[in-house]
Amino acid sequence: MAVQSKSMTVKEFDRFVTLPENADRLFEYIGGEAIEVVSNNYSSLVAAQVLVAIGIYLKQHPLGYLTGEAGGYIVAGERYIPDVGFIARTRQPEPSRAAYNPNSPDLAVEVLSSTDSPDHMRVKIGNYLAAGTVVWIVDPDQKRVEVYTPGQPVRTVGIDNVLDGGDVLPGFKLAVKDIFPE
Repeated sequence: MAVQSKSMTVKEFDRFVTLPENADRLFEYIGGEAIEVVSNNYSSLVAAQVLVAIGIYLKQHPLGYLTGEAGGYIVAGERYIPDVGFIARTRQPEPSRAAYNPNSPDLAVEVLSSTDSPDHMRVKIGNYLAAGTVVWIVDPDQKRVEVYTPGQPVRTVGIDNVLDGGDVLPGFKLAVKDIFPE
């Protein structure tokens, strides 16, 4: 859910995002560019469905920490803000208070929108996988979820199927149809 870009170094980016005029804006750093993250109501609603389902699961299985669409992570030296992120307590005993958590998430959920650049998304997926992160790419138009797991082929889960948490969220199940509010 990103628009607008400006080429810069990671140090310039870190200074740029702390400027007063950027206090209420969210940015990712992808491939040397500062990308402003802009959502739309439908994509945010879809992300919230996933966030709530995982949040309920984590109340019963306190395995780690969940972030929403303002929680950033450092992944392969870049700065990403997944729509939903999860990091296990075994990797990070306390929640991060940094703008961009220095640890990559164990699970990143990215909900596609019309402002997403396919090139930027490919870079993010590659970096997430290299960092050991499982990635769910939620496609509201196609009503499906692509599941990227390090070292495994991509798996597509359709509207009539069920997502599972795999090794990251053992026992977690979510019907794909429940992600889309229609």
